[in-house]
Amino acid sequence: MASRKPPSAADQQLMEHAARHGFTISVKQLAGWRRAGLLPGNIPGGGLGRGRGSTSIPPSQSFDLVVALARLGGRGKRPPDLALLLFAQSLPVPEAAVRSAFRAAVDAVTLPGEGKVPRNGLDLDERLNQLSNELAESSQTITLVPARARRIDQRIARVLGESPAAIAKLDRNAEPSRLTSQDATLTAVTATLGGSVPLQDIGALLRAMSPGMSAHPFASLVETTQEDVQKAADKILADDGSLIFIPDGDVRDLLRALADTATLEDLAAGWRTAQQVREWALDLCQRVEDELDAGHIGEAVTQWLNGRQLPSGLSVIDTLRDHLCPPSKNALSTLTLLFQCQMFATLDGLVPDCQWHILQIPQVIPPPLRDLILSKVGPVSPKAVEAPG
Repeated sequence: MASRKPPSAADQQLMEHAARHGFTISVKQLAGWRRAGLLPGNIPGGGLGRGRGSTSIPPSQSFDLVVALARLGGRGKRPPDLALLLFAQSLPVPEAAVRSAFRAAVDAVTLPGEGKVPRNGLDLDERLNQLSNELAESSQTITLVPARARRIDQRIARVLGESPAAIAKLDRNAEPSRLTSQDATLTAVTATLGGSVPLQDIGALLRAMSPGMSAHPFASLVETTQEDVQKAADKILADDGSLIFIPDGDVRDLLRALADTATLEDLAAGWRTAQQVREWALDLCQRVEDELDAGHIGEAVTQWLNGRQLPSGLSVIDTLRDHLCPPSKNALSTLTLLFQCQMFATLDGLVPDCQWHILQIPQVIPPPLRDLILSKVGPVSPKAVEAPG
């Protein structure tokens, strides 16, 4: 039986370096990490002469990488997840592996009913029609309100009862659309696939995401935007009431493009922001539950109520949909946040000074996301910040 080939001198250096940090790695592991694009190959050196072969040396970044891979790796750890974890720790993982991992996070996204509807050979309207039929037959729906958020809503409602009259007056839609779970799912699927979604339907979807609320001021604001911004309406709204500054096409394709084109610095900033938003959302949930347990309606419950339908509340809902938050989920959130920044920057170009002071109002948007957006659209003038009063 032939003996195994001994490690090269370069690989031996890496193995010894890992051993000094308490890890045992093998030639097979090194080869696997290289095949996965997580570890660069050794750098060829000069020949040894007299037919004795050639030398090679490890790239300098390989020493940190092998220690991190030995620490993070293990049975069942997927290479894309390892690439994301290395990237999150600012380790010098090859760029191609990072971008591939972000794309893989998008590739994993499937929509309800999509598995039985062909993507090729059908235009968008035909696909949406077939998806509508498939959703009706299969009863597949997305989770609009995760269980933890629903429990918090119910506990607050038992304490406070109906919405105060002052809040109810802010809902100007006397006869809002009522979406079933399937209707709401189809609206969300339509938006993802790049179909036209009028603001009325977006408002109705927001109402469906807060079923226990008797008044929905923010949904009403969305539904009446066309009336309130007449001067800018032709710049941001199409004839059917949809938002024209959102690019056409499947949102997943747009996110894949971001995975390929965003700078590594932006991907890193988006990754940190996604983590910070999640921590902020979970902390808010805990503080609200602590106040309810103590029988005290304080700052946290007030913040929950004020932001429930605003982007801050939607961030909480999105966080609670995935309890474990694997690296792929944070990668998807990263790309989504960067996409939102692009849309805000586009909107700022269409409508200069587009009331960015609103983002400074507490409860409108999670603070980490606000900071990321404002870093992309420019500073907000002090005068604008004072405007809301």
